[in-house]
Amino acid sequence: MTPADYAVFETSSGVKIHRLPIQAFPKFWAYVYVVSAKGQNVLIDTGSGTDVSHEDLLNGLKQAGLQPADLTHILLTHAHIDHYGGLAKLKPLTNAQIGCHELDLQVVAHHDARLALISRRLASFLAESGLAGDEADSLLGIYRFTKALYQSVPVDFTYEAQGMQVGALELIHLPGHCPGHVAMRVDDVVFCGDMVVEGVTPHLAPESINPYGGVDHYLASLARLERWSEGARWFLNGHNDAFTNLAERIEATRQNLIRRMSRALQVLAEPLTIAEVCSAVYGEMSGYNQLLVIEKTGAYVEYLYEYGMVEIVNTDELEQGSPVRYRRLREIPDSEIFPKEQKYVFI
Repeated sequence: MTPADYAVFETSSGVKIHRLPIQAFPKFWAYVYVVSAKGQNVLIDTGSGTDVSHEDLLNGLKQAGLQPADLTHILLTHAHIDHYGGLAKLKPLTNAQIGCHELDLQVVAHHDARLALISRRLASFLAESGLAGDEADSLLGIYRFTKALYQSVPVDFTYEAQGMQVGALELIHLPGHCPGHVAMRVDDVVFCGDMVVEGVTPHLAPESINPYGGVDHYLASLARLERWSEGARWFLNGHNDAFTNLAERIEATRQNLIRRMSRALQVLAEPLTIAEVCSAVYGEMSGYNQLLVIEKTGAYVEYLYEYGMVEIVNTDELEQGSPVRYRRLREIPDSEIFPKEQKYVFI
């Protein structure tokens, strides 16, 4: 991934937005933003908290003519480590008020307890998926190691309690990629976090691991984001350059999802575990990438099962701890994977 440079954007009313490129992990870049409006300097996301990421953040603030002490607020688009992990190192340098969505509060402010809980759920999911013991243990170790980079930081306020408005920024809750994922808007510029990432489908995990994740929430959030963003001119996200064509990006994302889920349905002509479906859809993976794709596959199969497109074929074996095996009920055309008649209720 090649990063875009530091840049300054300006909204229709003259609000200045600074884009700071940050190497969150080796060869993996992210962007954080500073919005200066109404006498406030609001930092959106913080990077991962590695030494390199933290140094990039401080250098980016310096390019923007700011020091950490100049920040008034730190807002998180969502509680994934490459977006919130920098809080622990940044907090001692600033008195900025820290905000996140209610559904991400436990991750940010009570990290150890949340890590223990999600690790247990992940272990159960991996066993149900059919991974061998050593392989599952390796993925659990990778998960715990990456999350152990972070230490809990107190949160000063949550977004719903603020009426989804912080200074000049209007917010909207968009669960799916992460339970507490939000987008933010000032004038005609939208910060969409990881809702749409060029060329790939953002990471999804089944709700059995993390409630308010999964395909169904994500699809509803894509539709909601498109409606809410009407009239916006620029879209700034966590990992790609700025873009203007949100509707095209959303449709490309939906097509990527359909392509993966269609492949899953094809191989599910025969009874398979989630691990076997994952290998057929993504090929052989290792390390952290393997963890990501098996969670994605779990989200796909969860959706297909909940919507009655696949069935469990080894019910009698489940009480003995056997992995779950699924099989499609019939051939399903791509046009029916996401039913056109499905209606989303916006609350």
